[in-house]
Amino acid sequence: MLILASASPRRKDLLTQAGIAFTVVPANIPEEQLPKEAAAKFVLRLAEEKARAVAKLHPEATVLAADTIVHLDNEILGKPEDAADAARMLRLLSGQTHQVLTGVAVVEKGVCRSTIEVTQVTFSKISEEDLTHYIASGEPMDKAGAYGIQGYAARWIPRIEGDYYNVVGLPVARTIAMLRQAEA
Repeated sequence: MLILASASPRRKDLLTQAGIAFTVVPANIPEEQLPKEAAAKFVLRLAEEKARAVAKLHPEATVLAADTIVHLDNEILGKPEDAADAARMLRLLSGQTHQVLTGVAVVEKGVCRSTIEVTQVTFSKISEEDLTHYIASGEPMDKAGAYGIQGYAARWIPRIEGDYYNVVGLPVARTIAMLRQAEA
């Protein structure tokens, strides 16, 4: 039995599309960055803590957890608090290349395996008209960095280097490889 710890709708959709059956169990852990904690360590720690928290409740199951962040110039861009925050984030990303980092952790029989996937995403310049339209749509409000590559924001992304599905919310191929390794 596979349990997915604290899943976003996009993460659930990706696993379902990949033919993976799972049950969702909330991890209920604090998701705060520690002082001076690097972005990669932060996202990996969150994935591991989520997986371990759920594995304690379901030791017979294989537990998968992931956490995705957007990182630019030493700033983590989480989900926007409001429309003004979304606009701030999108203006920062406009014309820049940033990183999307996903920490993935699998706990099987008390053993935690984890990894991190990093994808470089380049944004073209975003016009104020496009920015206003996008924010008014509500699409950026539940997404790290205030955008979803699979939606309207695709128009601003001429280049990525790395795993597209990582930017959506889960590096699917790497995740399936980790699940297979846990089964072996």
